[in-house]
Amino acid sequence: MFLITGGAGFIGSNIINNLVKRGEEVVSVDWHNNVSNKYFQNFNFKVIDPLCLNTFLKTNKKKISVIIHLGAITSTTERNLNLIINNNIRLSLMLYEWCTKHEKRLIYASSAATYGNGENGFNDISDDEYLSQLIPLNLYGWSKHVIDRFIWNKSKKNHPPQCVGLKFFNVYGPNEFHKKDMKSIILKIFEKVRNDKIVKLFKSHNPGFKDGEQVRDFIYVKDVINVINWFLNKPKINGLFNVGSSIPQSFNYLAKCVYRNCNVSEKIEYIDTPKKIRNQYQYFTKASLKKLRKVGYNKKFFNLKDGINDYIQNYLIKL
Repeated sequence: MFLITGGAGFIGSNIINNLVKRGEEVVSVDWHNNVSNKYFQNFNFKVIDPLCLNTFLKTNKKKISVIIHLGAITSTTERNLNLIINNNIRLSLMLYEWCTKHEKRLIYASSAATYGNGENGFNDISDDEYLSQLIPLNLYGWSKHVIDRFIWNKSKKNHPPQCVGLKFFNVYGPNEFHKKDMKSIILKIFEKVRNDKIVKLFKSHNPGFKDGEQVRDFIYVKDVINVINWFLNKPKINGLFNVGSSIPQSFNYLAKCVYRNCNVSEKIEYIDTPKKIRNQYQYFTKASLKKLRKVGYNKKFFNLKDGINDYIQNYLIKL
C-alpha cells in the first residue's frame, strides 16, 4: 500500500493517477474537494481525512509499504508560524519517526526554497556542515530546511529502510488550479493570454538582471513523477536529491513560449516586485543534478519549451 499525504494537491494527484493506473493500492491523505476531485482519472483509491491519519497508521501498520509525504503549507508568503510548524514540521517528524520505528520506506518533499538566495550554491549535499550554511528566505523554505537538517544529521543512527528527500525546484503542469497565488507562472500567463489581458512580469531590482530576465529552474511535473517512480523502484537508494531540469530560463522566454502556443501577439508589461517579497526574491536558481545522475537516474528532462507545449496543447486548451 502506498500512502500519499497531500494526495489532493498538485504533485500528489499526479503521482496517485500514475500509481492507480499501474494497479497499485493507494491511500490519499488530504481534504479532497470539488476542484481537486476533477484532477483524478478514476477514483480507485481510498481517501483519509488528515485528522484520522494517526488512527489509520495504527490500524494499517502491516499494509503500508511506502509513505510519499507531499502534504504541507506550500505558500512562500505564509506568515503564520504555528501553521507552518504544525503542518510542515511536526507532521514530517511524526511520519519520519513512524517509518523508522515500523521499518517503512519514506519519500518526502523538500524544496529548492531551502537554498535561499543561492549564494551557497544549489548542491544537494546532505552534510550538515553545508546545510548549516543555507539561509532560506521564507518560513516555507525554513520549515523544509529544518526537516532536512534533522533527518540527515550524522549523529542519527536509525533511519527508515529507505529515506529519500526530494528538493523540488519550480514545478509546473496539470492539476495546479487550486493553488491560487502559488500557481505556476506558466498557468498564470496562460490564463491572462486566454482572457486577452496584459501579462505583467516583475521588474528587476537587481542591477545584474534586466526586467523579466530573472531566471528559474522550471521542471515539468511529468519529470517529477518519473523521478519519484524511479526511487520507488530503487528501494536501497537513500539521500537528499535535487529535482530540477538544471536548465534555467528567464520569465521573458517563458512568456514567449506561452504566447507562441496560444498563437497570440505578446502584450507584456513590467511592474515593481511587491515590497513584501522583494527581499526574499530569488533571481537565479539552477539544480545541480550530479548526485541524481551519479546514483543512476539517466532519463532526459523536458526542456521548458517542450514542457510548456505539452502542458498547453495536451491539457490546458482542452479544458
